[in-house]
Amino acid sequence: MPGRNPARAETAASGIRYSPSAQRAVPPRDTGTNMPATIAAIAARLGPLARRFDIDVLDTCDSTNAVLLARAEAGAPSGTVVIANEQTAGRGRRGRNWFASRGDSLIFSLLWRFAPGTAPAGLSLAVGLAVAQALEKVSAGTQSAGDVALKWPNDILKGGRKLGGILVELLPGVPHAAVIGIGVNLRLPPEMPDDLRATSAALDSPDAEENGLYAVLLAELLAILERFGASGFAPLSSDWLARHAFQNASVLLASDFGAPRHGICRGVDADGALLFEAGGRVERVLSGEVSLRPA
Repeated sequence: MPGRNPARAETAASGIRYSPSAQRAVPPRDTGTNMPATIAAIAARLGPLARRFDIDVLDTCDSTNAVLLARAEAGAPSGTVVIANEQTAGRGRRGRNWFASRGDSLIFSLLWRFAPGTAPAGLSLAVGLAVAQALEKVSAGTQSAGDVALKWPNDILKGGRKLGGILVELLPGVPHAAVIGIGVNLRLPPEMPDDLRATSAALDSPDAEENGLYAVLLAELLAILERFGASGFAPLSSDWLARHAFQNASVLLASDFGAPRHGICRGVDADGALLFEAGGRVERVLSGEVSLRPA
């Protein structure tokens, strides 16, 4: 059908009915078919906030970011979410693969369209803060409470190991529109390679239920992205720094464009740039082809 939004067609087929005026998911009429359980459960846990999201759940896909980038280019609205039960070609920073087995990870991407002119500086850090805050709420009162930390620019750590990761991709030609990919380990699968297992962590919370986790994550992302859209990363920086794993620590800064350097991590600035001290001088390091490791 000419002019039909393919993203809407797919999610409508999943049982979501859309309000044309608000472009948000609303409960379907009773047509004799049920909404997919995961979508219904997430919407129920989100309550009124469910209207801010268009959620689609795929059994399997190559990459939720790739799927959502295509939908975004076709005109999908801000707040569109693609969740995958299994991802076969997930991507991380610097072209790395994201290892995720069916049922062992939360895997989703969120499209967010900011007002034109919004600078994306610090966006991946803001998203990391939202994820950390969500996981803190989930683990409150458990032994894991307080274990979540952030590693510049886009890693979520638990006990010093990688619990989750973030991949932010800007829509080509539309720098104020971002597809935000998030992966969080629920469990470490038996087939995970030993070298990767040694540096990985999992939520391993017996009381954590996937639909509830998705709802908490989306609610925190909504709150943080609205603040970021209004004022940028600056007002979020103190909360990020409070969770910074390597604040004032001796670190090794590695780059594809030069030899690794030892120095001290002095945090981040109001734009989310890393503050790296070496030889008595503090310099700003921008997100990109740079990685950070304990010295």
